[in-house]
Amino acid sequence: MDVYYTFCFIAAASVFLGFLNQYVLRTQTTIAITAGSLALSLIVTGLGKLEIVELRDWAAQLLPLMNLEDLLLKGMLGFLLFAGSLHIDLYMLRNQKIEITALAIFGTLISTFVVGYLLYFLFGLLGMPVPLVYCLLFGALISPTDPIAVLAIIKNLRAPSQVSIQVEGESLFNDGFGMVVFAVLYALAFQGTEPTFAAISHLFMVEAFGGIALGLAIGGLFHWLICSTNDHSLELLLTLVIPTAGFATANILGVSGALAMVVAGIIIGNFTREHGFSRVSQHELDNFWNITEEFLNGILFLLVGLFLITINFKPIDYLMIVAAIVIVLIGRVAAVSIPFQILKRHRRYHPYTERILIWGGLRGGLALALAMSIPSGVLISREDGGGTQDLGHLWVVMTYGVVLFSIVVQGSTIAPLIRRSREANYSSNVPPPNAGQQAQ
Repeated sequence: MDVYYTFCFIAAASVFLGFLNQYVLRTQTTIAITAGSLALSLIVTGLGKLEIVELRDWAAQLLPLMNLEDLLLKGMLGFLLFAGSLHIDLYMLRNQKIEITALAIFGTLISTFVVGYLLYFLFGLLGMPVPLVYCLLFGALISPTDPIAVLAIIKNLRAPSQVSIQVEGESLFNDGFGMVVFAVLYALAFQGTEPTFAAISHLFMVEAFGGIALGLAIGGLFHWLICSTNDHSLELLLTLVIPTAGFATANILGVSGALAMVVAGIIIGNFTREHGFSRVSQHELDNFWNITEEFLNGILFLLVGLFLITINFKPIDYLMIVAAIVIVLIGRVAAVSIPFQILKRHRRYHPYTERILIWGGLRGGLALALAMSIPSGVLISREDGGGTQDLGHLWVVMTYGVVLFSIVVQGSTIAPLIRRSREANYSSNVPPPNAGQQAQ
């Protein structure tokens, strides 16, 4: 029962941190919970070093039992992606389909390769010959913007609608696509898959198109079921089956559960909402999934902050954290700027679009969970005889540094940027997103 009790106390702590935030920090709840848990981790670590209170060993033994990798990738992710996609306006999504496709697919690939090759070059300078496929694997896990982090911060800041739908759409779809790229590189690195075009295409087709097809099937089935009943409670329970049994089915079949949940959520949020729910039921649907999303977000980001307790930092880790933050930011600039240099030749955009997309490209628990899935025991030897580095440990440390920087620093400083974008939206002649293809 220790794991269950720990989960209960962590859930309670996240709620109380959110409660205190409205009186103390008064910032975005996600940032407050992450910063609060980070501060708690530092206090626990400091008290242990001073031999005042030794909680580090206890926490280091108990927190891994929560298994953040499985908790997120096989559980909470389905709920959070489904809840986020319920609020995506399909009309707005279609209107921005070119931008979202460019960012989610080509932007993710650009960032993966930019980050991977820069990291490969850096390790070469440091005398640590890391194979390129491992560097690309880090690029794949860190490049997608985490929808859990992005949606939790962006949706309450009232960004201009054109920018908001691009940020939300990209974060939902590049998450699924990024996990597909990660799965392909993981198979090449650790499962002995031959790096042939046929093998990579097969893995991609199964993961990506299989996930989209399953999402369409799940969304269609539950659309019919919900439209066939007038029982309000049963309607909500049916939506609850999608991110539970539906997400589990995707994992069992070996297709992208992330893409399946996004597609199913868009169907339920756009078609079933209008035809299967009454006005009262629509209000209950929104309240139910908003509360569920807030609750799970709080637990996730509290765990992200507390995860610091379990890491044993080495001197080189601090250098690699700083390097990873800089490299990931460079990759994000390339992922946004390169597609938009082409798109801006044909369409008009809000003057703050690229800046918000670059600085709003937050990373969260998803990247950390993917990093934790990399097996330990892959040792990299230094050419100067300075010992070895465990690749799994290094990737987790670097990912953790990037995640904390993106949530605490980028997340806390993006609000002024969005406020300026709203002022620019009112004072300029920027057209609304539905004003025509050439005026976007």
